[in-house]
Parts: sequence; C-alpha cells; structure tokens
Amino acid sequence: MRHIKQYDPGAEFRFWGGDLMKMQGGTLVRHYKDHDFMGLVEVVKHLPTILGNISFCKKDIQGYAPDAIVFIDFPGFNLRLVKFVKNLGIRSFFYISPTVWAWKENRVKTIRKYVDHLFCIFPFEKTFYEERHGYKVDFVGHPLLDSIYGESLNISFEEFTRDNNLSNKKIIAVLPGSRHYEIRDNLKMMQSVIPQFPGYHFVVAGMMHFDEAFYQQYISNENITVLFGQTYQILKVASAAIVVCGSATLETAIIGTPQVIVYKTSPITFYLGKLLVKLNHLGLPNIIMKRQIVPEFLQADMTSANIANALRTIVPGGEQRQVVLDDYRELVENLGGPGASKRTAELIVNYMNEEH
Repeated sequence: MRHIKQYDPGAEFRFWGGDLMKMQGGTLVRHYKDHDFMGLVEVVKHLPTILGNISFCKKDIQGYAPDAIVFIDFPGFNLRLVKFVKNLGIRSFFYISPTVWAWKENRVKTIRKYVDHLFCIFPFEKTFYEERHGYKVDFVGHPLLDSIYGESLNISFEEFTRDNNLSNKKIIAVLPGSRHYEIRDNLKMMQSVIPQFPGYHFVVAGMMHFDEAFYQQYISNENITVLFGQTYQILKVASAAIVVCGSATLETAIIGTPQVIVYKTSPITFYLGKLLVKLNHLGLPNIIMKRQIVPEFLQADMTSANIANALRTIVPGGEQRQVVLDDYRELVENLGGPGASKRTAELIVNYMNEEH
C-alpha cells in the first residue's frame, strides 16, 4: 500500500487487514485478527462465520466498486472471490501465490481463469506456473527480506541481555508459533531439552496478542524467559533456535540463526495433511532449497531426544553449524533481494496504466 501510493499518489484504499495497513490510510472494513482460523478442525468449527464473511465481502466489493483488487495470500478465502470479481469487470491482482505446488494443484485452473496478474515470492513458483501450466507470473522476491532488513538488528548480545535483565548465558531462541493451538501443542516438548543445555538460557519469542499468563501455563522450567515484541532481536543474538514450522523458519534462516524445525498438531489434521500435501519437507528453508538444510521433526518424530541431538550439531562448536550457515547464504541469494513489495506495487500500477 505504501509503495502503491508512491507510484500513484491518488490511490485510495478500502481493505480487510490489520493495524499496519490501517496506518497507510483508507478504510479498514474488517480486522484479520477476528477471522484468523487455521487447521482443519478450526476451519470446520468456524465455517458459518467464514461463509458469512465471504458473503459480506462480496456485497462490500460490489458497493464500493473499486478499479482493482489486490488479493493478499489467504487463498481459502480469496480464491472464493476471484470469479465474482472477474464477473464484475474488476481487475484482480494476487500477491503471494497459494501453495498450489504443495497441494490443491487444481486451484491453478481458477487462478489462470480469473486472476489477471499473480506475483510470486519463491523463484521455483515462476517455473511451476509458466513451464507446467503455461500461465505467466511475476517473481518479485520475498517480502520477509524487507521486514527483517528494515529492523534495527545491530544490537549486541551484551546490550540485549542487559536490557532484558537476562544472565550472561548464551541464548537458544524458542519460537512456538503464533496461534493458540500451535503453542499449546508444541511449547512443552520444545522446552523439554532445557536440562540437556545447562550453559544456555532459553528465550521464547512471545506474540503480542497473548500475555505472560498464557505462556506460563505451558512452561515448567525456570531457565526459560518469555519476551514480547522482540522476535528478530532474539534470533539475532541467539546461538541457535527451535522453531515451529511456518514463516518463522524462513525468518530464522534469513537472520542467520541455525535452527531445528518442529511441528505437532492433532493426529487427524496431520494424517489428512500427509494425504493431501505433496512435499518432501515442510520447513520453508528446505522447500526453497529442495533439500534438507535444516533438521525437521514432525509429529511422532518430535521427541526431546531428536531435538536435543540435532541442536548439539548446530550450536557453536557443532559439526553442522558452518554447513547450515553456508546454506543460509545461498538461500537468501535465491530469494531475489529486498524490495518485493515495491516491485509488486510498481507492476500493479504499470499494469493498471497499460490496461486503461
């Protein structure tokens, strides 16, 4: 939104999103935190709400009659709207491709038919769409590079520990996810390795939409601290990290912290996921590199012994640490460099001008 305004100062926005979008001006119709449902059980449980939101959104689009719509990620919701938008004669842009290369490849037919321009954030997606499906897309790079490089990450270990009243022990970061069920299902096992690393202090990257009491119900060790609003800073000073599968694994890799990826969810959700997802790995660094550069332990493999053994190989002095760091550098080079959102905004404005 910020970059679109730079290329088109007269642009006006009406949107479903969050506080950062609200800061760019325009009208916030609905906040995403009220509609953040992930996982099969959660989606089924809230299906009436989700369907009601889709109906409301269609009416809102029709009433506002915009020149264009930028769909951002959230494919389960957004792909239900693209045909409706196309039939209204409104131009559509989709920023961040749905993971059709992992599952639900039949969604490509919908995208090809109803989405005017798709902007991809992984280099292999361009090959997937253009060579496999004959659909031209734009690879713009990954927006996480901007988020991370835009942060002030020059804090020293000494400054960080002093400012947060921590001991001078080296730090292992713990990123248990951003959703209630992820933290509930993963944090206890993630902290189970603490007794095996007495020379380290474990620091949980807490999410601002939870409070200290929420995390404490899942914490049973004194050598662990929850800090809020400092995820990137924690990763920057940490010697290693234990990270729940998701975008945080890529953030950790970009910052350059060796990590162990873990994930546990309900047996039903995991079993159905294995049937549907066509991937050899679930961690984003491994998916992007098309090989396992970071150890990952999922479901039954997520044990204290497995996590601890992998962690020993990547902490300072570990035999795999330098290998991981070298792989990280190659990974970052493959992501296209900073400027993803700026490139996307420029393309959107150019496409709009071409089609007038």
